[in-house]
Amino acid sequence: MHIFCLDLEGVLVPEIWIAFSEASGIPELRRTTRDEPDYDKLMRWRLGILKEHGLGLSEIQNVIRTIDPLDGAVEFLDELRALAQVVILSDTFTQFAAPLIEKLGRPTIFCNSLEVAPDGEITGYRMRIKDSKLSTVKALQSVGFDTIAVGDSYNDLAMIRAGKSGFLFKSTEKIKADNPDLPAFEEFDDLMSALKKAIS
Repeated sequence: MHIFCLDLEGVLVPEIWIAFSEASGIPELRRTTRDEPDYDKLMRWRLGILKEHGLGLSEIQNVIRTIDPLDGAVEFLDELRALAQVVILSDTFTQFAAPLIEKLGRPTIFCNSLEVAPDGEITGYRMRIKDSKLSTVKALQSVGFDTIAVGDSYNDLAMIRAGKSGFLFKSTEKIKADNPDLPAFEEFDDLMSALKKAIS
């Protein structure tokens, strides 16, 4: 049995932190997992910037509510779920993901959680499990699934390489150049064709 494991940001919806960077006027917050392989380092840096500017969860959530899925993402996801089970594996947080998942038709998502003070300050974060994407893929394989993964960032590479098939989608030129053996696509139609071949 096959199961598709998809990243969320950059694959189905725009990057949350880039959108918040533009809305807040803080260019430093444009840095994402496409730029920084060390997720813990990236998040500690982000939380420091938020604290410096006095920004909390509500400000970020207000921006997230304005974000729509990428063009064609909803249709792509609907077609994919007709072929096999789909799970979204994301390093985002439940407090961020809810409105986006609603717009995507409520697919299953496994992500992390934020630690938030009563005044709304984000004081920390809790990862669901160490190496969450790879760990989840391995767990799915242990119960009989052949995993097929799609992602765009450094933190997706392990799950992409661990399964039956894996693909880069809307990734950076550097990541594609550093991983020339991974098929890379820019359009949902092309990705769908590759995914259909992967399960045939």
